[in-house]
Amino acid sequence: MIFPTLDPLLHSELRLAVMSLLVSAEEAEFPYIKEQTGATAGNLSVQIDKLQAANYIEVEKTFKGKKPCTICRITPVGLKAFKDYVKALKSYLKVK
Repeated sequence: MIFPTLDPLLHSELRLAVMSLLVSAEEAEFPYIKEQTGATAGNLSVQIDKLQAANYIEVEKTFKGKKPCTICRITPVGLKAFKDYVKALKSYLKVK
């Protein structure tokens, strides 16, 4: 059996966690993602940038009153990549 390649971008624990959150929530604010993943703000920012560069997520920077607000949304490309990753991972688990 030849195993399918796992998307290296999604194989990172933090990036996979971000994508998992966005698959179910569709969009989330940075502080929520930070709280749910337990990541530092700096590390999370770097990983979000990588996901955005791959067009897996969209990032909208706005303001809530005078405070900056970063909202992340999964894109159709990101959703497909996530589903393909999960499918590939499941194939690894079915080996007998």
